[in-house]
Amino acid sequence: MSMPTVVLASRNRKKSLEIRALLDPYRIPVLSVADFSSSSEVEEDGQTFAENAAKKASQVAHELEHWTIGEDSGLRVDALNGAPGVYSARYSGPNATDDENNAKLIRELGTRPAAERGAEYVCHVAVADPSGQVLLHVEATCRGRITVEPRGTNGFGYDPYFEIPEYHRTFGELSPLVKRVLSHRARAFRLLIPKLLRVFW
Repeated sequence: MSMPTVVLASRNRKKSLEIRALLDPYRIPVLSVADFSSSSEVEEDGQTFAENAAKKASQVAHELEHWTIGEDSGLRVDALNGAPGVYSARYSGPNATDDENNAKLIRELGTRPAAERGAEYVCHVAVADPSGQVLLHVEATCRGRITVEPRGTNGFGYDPYFEIPEYHRTFGELSPLVKRVLSHRARAFRLLIPKLLRVFW
């Protein structure tokens, strides 16, 4: 049985590549919302990752009449009361770059010792059918801590500062293959894929 084509409701190229790699072994055809000129921007005004993911999935699915995956993810830092949270991509402003967001994060944490730099990456994924009805929700996290200096050039976002203590490496230092096993996104999709396959079958 052939799988229906799924649209990723994300214009973030690196994020889309990660998600494609996670779905590829299951032969699920994937397109990006960027492949459709008729798709409008989704305003991420939810108070939670779940709200944003559901809104992206539902709006894009309804507009394009395709199965759609909406994903919202970000960083929650313990010492900052969960910030930047849903504002992770725009922590230092509406059009913030990764470097600007990272600089603000490191300023906010100041000279706190490693024991007080605990954090977690969060990923929430929602799937909507072609009518826009959200049928599936999953959420997963990955615990780590924020380093003082960036390490590594892999990944994106806060990855060069997000260390997995058990590995003594940041996501910026770990290979994409290892990140596809350990990351919050990988963990969320491991929860999602069996449910998605049951829906498609």
